[in-house]
Amino acid sequence: MWFKVKSFILFLFKSTNQHGVHSPFVYNLVTNCFYKKATFNNVNLFKSIRKWLINNETVIKVTDFGKGSKVFKSNTRKVKDITKIAGISTKKGLLLLRLVNYLKPQNMLEIGTSVGLSAAMLSIGNPSSKITTLEGCNNTAAIAQELFDEFKLKNIEIVKGNFNKTLPKVMNNSNFDFIYFDGNHQKEATINYFNLCLSAAHNDSVFIFDDINWSSEMQEAWLFIKEHSKVTVSIDTFFWGIIFFRKEQEKEHFTIRI
Repeated sequence: MWFKVKSFILFLFKSTNQHGVHSPFVYNLVTNCFYKKATFNNVNLFKSIRKWLINNETVIKVTDFGKGSKVFKSNTRKVKDITKIAGISTKKGLLLLRLVNYLKPQNMLEIGTSVGLSAAMLSIGNPSSKITTLEGCNNTAAIAQELFDEFKLKNIEIVKGNFNKTLPKVMNNSNFDFIYFDGNHQKEATINYFNLCLSAAHNDSVFIFDDINWSSEMQEAWLFIKEHSKVTVSIDTFFWGIIFFRKEQEKEHFTIRI
């Protein structure tokens, strides 16, 4: 806990709002997406989906191939507790929806489905898109599929299995406009997934890395990623690291308060 508090204090000293941004591309992103409110209907839909999960008393055994939970002491968990503790927050969920709505990506990948709340936001943000979401645990994937069926989110495909096996297969001859990394909060795994996904990136692709300030090793992974030669624009929002590959822009890093 103290690590994240210290990291957030340092973030506040470094960060700015739209007035400190001189890149037209990033300025428009901040003002027209980051700081724009979600529509009333989308807010209500997010709340309905989250409520459906919060009311789910089902107990499942979770298979975790990643770093594991700092909160849960057992792999046997209620769906409602997974949603409350590990699920995407309202702030992040609605921002994810707005990002997708703003950028209009057609082919999206999520690494780490969990119970499906984030993938649902991707789907609502652009219903005409194709979404592939990877989940290592069969039981949480089953809950996510129930969620997608319940809310008629038909543009999402779940791929089940260890990411080390499923991700290379998904990357084979693929191009993705948008990739959301939320499956393994370890330095080595995060960098490996990033390197694998580079083959599927194009000039207008965006990658989002969750919890870049979760630990010192995640901060190290983020530093490696944003300094990569193919990355031109990088944005630190404290909870997310966002990168773009736009060759028409000079390499520049932004630290933005949201």
